[in-house]
Amino acid sequence: MLSFPQLRGNFRHGDCRVIAGNAVLGDQFMASGKITKRSVDALISSGQHDILWDDSIKGFGAKRTKAGAVSYVLQFRMGGRESKTRRYTIGSHGSPWTPATARAEAERLAILIAQGSIQAKQSGNDGESVDLAFDNYSDRFAEACVGEGWRRLVKRSLELHVKPVLGSKPLPNLTRIDIVAVFDRMPRAQIANIRNVFAVLRRLLRWAVSRGDIDRSPMEGMETPPPVKPRDRWLSDEELGRIWMAAPNTHSCFGPIIRLLIVTGQRREEVSSLRWEELNRKDLLWTLPGERAKNGEPNRIPLNELAVAILDEVAGSAIWPRSGRMFTTSRGGRFTGYSKGKIKLDLLMSQDGREPLPDWRLHDLRRTLATGFQRLGVRFEVTEAVLNHVGGSRAGVAGIYQRHDWKDEKREAMKSWNDHLAAIIRLANMARDRAW
Repeated sequence: MLSFPQLRGNFRHGDCRVIAGNAVLGDQFMASGKITKRSVDALISSGQHDILWDDSIKGFGAKRTKAGAVSYVLQFRMGGRESKTRRYTIGSHGSPWTPATARAEAERLAILIAQGSIQAKQSGNDGESVDLAFDNYSDRFAEACVGEGWRRLVKRSLELHVKPVLGSKPLPNLTRIDIVAVFDRMPRAQIANIRNVFAVLRRLLRWAVSRGDIDRSPMEGMETPPPVKPRDRWLSDEELGRIWMAAPNTHSCFGPIIRLLIVTGQRREEVSSLRWEELNRKDLLWTLPGERAKNGEPNRIPLNELAVAILDEVAGSAIWPRSGRMFTTSRGGRFTGYSKGKIKLDLLMSQDGREPLPDWRLHDLRRTLATGFQRLGVRFEVTEAVLNHVGGSRAGVAGIYQRHDWKDEKREAMKSWNDHLAAIIRLANMARDRAW
């Protein structure tokens, strides 16, 4: 029996370098030789995650997964050397795909490629032409992501930080140097962004490995960027009152969003993407679906009096729309003007005759609610339930076996927070009246 590493031949594929007839792409061992029953059997018994390229039909290969399965592929370009690399999966080894039938199919496809007429998923088989250019492949990955928050983070990270560097480079040709170039381009001070981009790229490349589009991730062994130092900023009652009073003068969407962030303690994206069908005025309940939550877990948030008043104002009456996005731009798109809104909000507060607020962020409003709950004597488990945290008291075995939803306790906590905020707002109104 011919062992796989003994296969020899003249081979060059993409940016691979040839060593004694065997090609090495990064850490991936590849070989060339004629794809026959004997060589495929050797590939299967090798126990390695390898690929064997045929030395007579360019781009025709037999690919072994970590699980030991073999599939036949055809890798090609539609055009010259600058065109994008695509990979067509002919089928898995086994009836009807033997080395002979797969070779015949590869020859047929090669003719179509030469004629410029090959299309994805043709001839009624299960093969698929996969565009391996990074920019297009990353779009496929983003669309496959589950959870609106995660998908939005993926798209933003790829568009701003990754695609400008990697462009349309074929996925199988990516090296560690290419990945490092992405992070070298990012400012060192953007620690959180660097960690996000690292997580997105690592997940994308693992996804590509799991689909068989690449054999190994060039990020294997890369050290995860250091964690961001946790912020401990929370707003005092006076600061919270000033923000509440200034918010309506910023933007028709941003103002209510800020007030809902203060009242509910939910995440920015969860509030700004709120839909009317998630709200129940009769039961005074906001049901946040898992696909919109950052952690993928659904949450039920009781609506207190202040929250209802904000929603009534946005709706224009006490009768809320049955469906649709609550906060939209003039063109009907999703509101994204957080940065401009925050700048205007800070400007307004700098003109209210008092000291400017120390540096703060929108996420600090969420921490402020948690701190306020603690001051009001709300149980830690209830705070975590309101904030939809999956760690802490809801992690591990406790999260699996302790299924109490804290519905009544959450409603009582939100009522106490409503009363506390109402007192803050009264004082803020008095301060504004005195200033006038």
